[in-house]
Amino acid sequence: MKVVVIGCTHAGIAAIKQILKYYPETEITVYERQDSISYLSCATYLHIEGTVKTLSDALYAEPKDFAEQGVDMEMNHDVIRVDTHDHSLLVQDLKTKKMEKSTYDKLIMATGSSTAIPTISGIENPKVLLCKTYDQARDLCDNTEDKPKIAVIGGGYVGVELAEGYAKSGHEVWLIQQAAYLLNKYVEPVISKSVEKELTYHGVHVITNDQVTSFADADGGLLVTTTNNDSYRVDMAVISAGIIPQTDLLQGKVEMEENGAIITDAYMQTSDPDILAAGDAAIVHYNPTGSNTYSPLASHAVRQGMLAGINVFERHVRSIGTQSTTGIQVFDQTVACTGLTLEDAKLALLNVASVVYKGPYRPEFMPNAHSVTVVLIYDRNNRKILGAQLMSKHDVSQSANTVSALIQNGATIDQLAFLDMLFSPNFNNPFDYLNLAGQMAVDQENGYLRT
Repeated sequence: MKVVVIGCTHAGIAAIKQILKYYPETEITVYERQDSISYLSCATYLHIEGTVKTLSDALYAEPKDFAEQGVDMEMNHDVIRVDTHDHSLLVQDLKTKKMEKSTYDKLIMATGSSTAIPTISGIENPKVLLCKTYDQARDLCDNTEDKPKIAVIGGGYVGVELAEGYAKSGHEVWLIQQAAYLLNKYVEPVISKSVEKELTYHGVHVITNDQVTSFADADGGLLVTTTNNDSYRVDMAVISAGIIPQTDLLQGKVEMEENGAIITDAYMQTSDPDILAAGDAAIVHYNPTGSNTYSPLASHAVRQGMLAGINVFERHVRSIGTQSTTGIQVFDQTVACTGLTLEDAKLALLNVASVVYKGPYRPEFMPNAHSVTVVLIYDRNNRKILGAQLMSKHDVSQSANTVSALIQNGATIDQLAFLDMLFSPNFNNPFDYLNLAGQMAVDQENGYLRT
């Protein structure tokens, strides 16, 4: 049997590893547009700020690693067309421009996503750059050193991280966000305002509730970035305004969501019995609402790719779904999130409520007993936890993972209030801050359910 994997970043790599492990006699062919694989795009800002020495340090796999195991690694090859009726592919060698035809028995779509390019006059200006792929990141970093003033368009995770990286490397940064507050898809305003305060403290000019309308060249080689409310003269702009699935190859051939994300079942199987999909090209099953959604994260890609490889011939292992747990470091503050925001819970027509806990993560007699902010979101009808967001100088990332596991298993605020957590003054209070947030929610609901 021949398996073709289109795209070889996180999902593709994970799929290949499982096929090699469980189906060693399989003929595997990989088509990848670039000459490198496995780039972790979060390394872009880490390289800009100096934490990561070179971008290539963030490549955790090389094509030769798989070629030595018998995988046909067709780098710099672009799949032009997929014919699902005769299981054939039309492929172009991007170096020679030669076209060739190939076939498959099973196909894994791991084509990923691309940066959403907003409709802005002048966006084709060479001073306006992208930052998602390895080649884009390399171009961005190569053009950074002699550009002291940078505009970052988009205040999601990527935009905030880039703004931090540039601020740390001595650049003057304008972070422009169309929404009313930063990280609006991940956190409540109470945490967003703290993130904005941290960025502002370190010199970032944060502009929210404003939209870029044009880019234009100016004297001195500058770039005028014009918004609805103002204009900014910078040396370079970076677009980080969201991403979209790259699934044109299967348009009209498998079932998709309106945005083009491929619909799969719990085994990563598409509506075509011989095609699987994983990573940013596919939907995820979102446990807090029990529905499908699009949530492009590297953590999803590696798990889905692994499942696609395991299930490529037979259905062995089901996906357990996701809470879309994420985290970001903003200077010395950790922000970690899992599950629904209040806004998304209301859009899902849930009877939602929330509490905000603030307090030291460990006893105040201990040094550096940093304050922790916890936003806990829950369903008032069944008291189940729907989401949580945390922010602190203390590392609260694993607490978000704890809440993720609770949501996964349908835990309630009553259970969180009494959840068995270790105690040591080195680590926390007798009641952990997650317990205390759960207790606040119980009090808000007028006490515990009888058990």
